[in-house]
Amino acid sequence: MTTYNLIATTASGIEALAANELKQMGYKVQTENGRIRFQGDLKDIVRTNLWLRTADRVKIIVGEFDAVTFDDLFEQVKALPWDEYLPLDAEFPVEGRSIKSKLFSVPDVQRLTKKAIVEKISQVYHRRGHLPETGALYALEVSILKDHVMLTLDTTGPSLFKRGYRIEKGDAPLKENMAAALVAITNWHTDMPFLDPVCGSGTIPIEAALKGLNIAPGLKRAFSFEGWDWMPAELVAEQRAEAAAQRRDDLVLDIMGADIDGSMIEIAKLNANEAGVLHDIDFKQLAVKDFRTEKHNGVIVANPPYGERLSDASSVHQLYQQMGDVYRPLTSWSKYVLTSDLQFESYYGEKSTKRRKLYNGALRTDFFQYWGKRVH
Repeated sequence: MTTYNLIATTASGIEALAANELKQMGYKVQTENGRIRFQGDLKDIVRTNLWLRTADRVKIIVGEFDAVTFDDLFEQVKALPWDEYLPLDAEFPVEGRSIKSKLFSVPDVQRLTKKAIVEKISQVYHRRGHLPETGALYALEVSILKDHVMLTLDTTGPSLFKRGYRIEKGDAPLKENMAAALVAITNWHTDMPFLDPVCGSGTIPIEAALKGLNIAPGLKRAFSFEGWDWMPAELVAEQRAEAAAQRRDDLVLDIMGADIDGSMIEIAKLNANEAGVLHDIDFKQLAVKDFRTEKHNGVIVANPPYGERLSDASSVHQLYQQMGDVYRPLTSWSKYVLTSDLQFESYYGEKSTKRRKLYNGALRTDFFQYWGKRVH
């Protein structure tokens, strides 16, 4: 089988988490801004798409080189073995990006890249005129950073955060891979209680349950590579079956999702059911201020409202205060709160053990971490 140079792309700030996932799967990795390089064959392309929790996409690097003129770009793109990837009828849109490079006009870069690929394919298949583009989708990207060009083929399709279990969502849903990243940053293990006190449509507890039960997050969805004639259907079926068999049915998890809004709890239950983990999560309509527990060594992960609109600010600050009042006495519990409100600690009433900068979409947020002292 051919070995491909691959990248897993990620949101800014969580590269190390995706790199760690790949290492645990046995790959040698090289971490860069927004992406992790690794190598693999067709089986690895299927496997990583099925299993990666925190990444956005898995892409094949078709080629990379330096280019400072459009002629240079055209000739080097054309020299790449496009016929090994694209059948004659391939639909291949070309996205473009250019940062700090002499070839800074993205529309020109895209147009020339596309033209070079068309010329190469036409030569190989002895075609004149337009290519049909009526077949499977092969989404390409030409990305130029400081005059270094990288051409990639997206194997994933819609981003990996689209797990396929979200039937309904609330006002400001957290992407599934971001929720998985928050869980991965914590010290939670399957023998510890887990609480999301403001669970909304349930994404954080669902991701915790998927991880705890070792359920592959990509099992419920389809991928671009499944439409490609050079990806054997039996290999895909075999990897899917292997992934499905990895589920841990012997574990009893102690995961709770709470929200003050009963209609959100109903939505969360629908999503958890779709994800196959409804019976592994205890969903409750409950206000933050009313939470009580006798349990020890638990983990709380919360993505509360941020109070971005001024009208919401005072109620959000009150919520942060209630969190402090309720959670501070739980000294054996570790608490993790994601918010864009940098004044969070003063409302919560305690300085965090650690803060980690993360981007929730385009929004800069901080993950405030309060580490508990374990009791035995």
